[in-house]
Amino acid sequence: MSTKVLVCRCEDVTLHDVEEALDKGHDDLESVKRFTGFGTGWCQGKQCVGLIARLLSDRGGTTPTAPITPRQPFHPLPLADLARLVDEEEPA
Repeated sequence: MSTKVLVCRCEDVTLHDVEEALDKGHDDLESVKRFTGFGTGWCQGKQCVGLIARLLSDRGGTTPTAPITPRQPFHPLPLADLARLVDEEEPA
């Protein structure tokens, strides 16, 4: 049986990876994200942010007060689509 404990399934981040980040001085949510890559996969942290935040609090890190910095969509989109400024009327 494997002793690998996944904390972020999207990016294959393990409990060992998070512990290594803490040992190297990354003691807040954003810096652990940047060191390990958790929260940057398909779910954008919806599955793992809560678990990592709890690990940080339990292991003496900074208790998170805000979520991680989100990233742009995986597939590029026109800015007008994101802002819902697309004119949906057909020309006369």
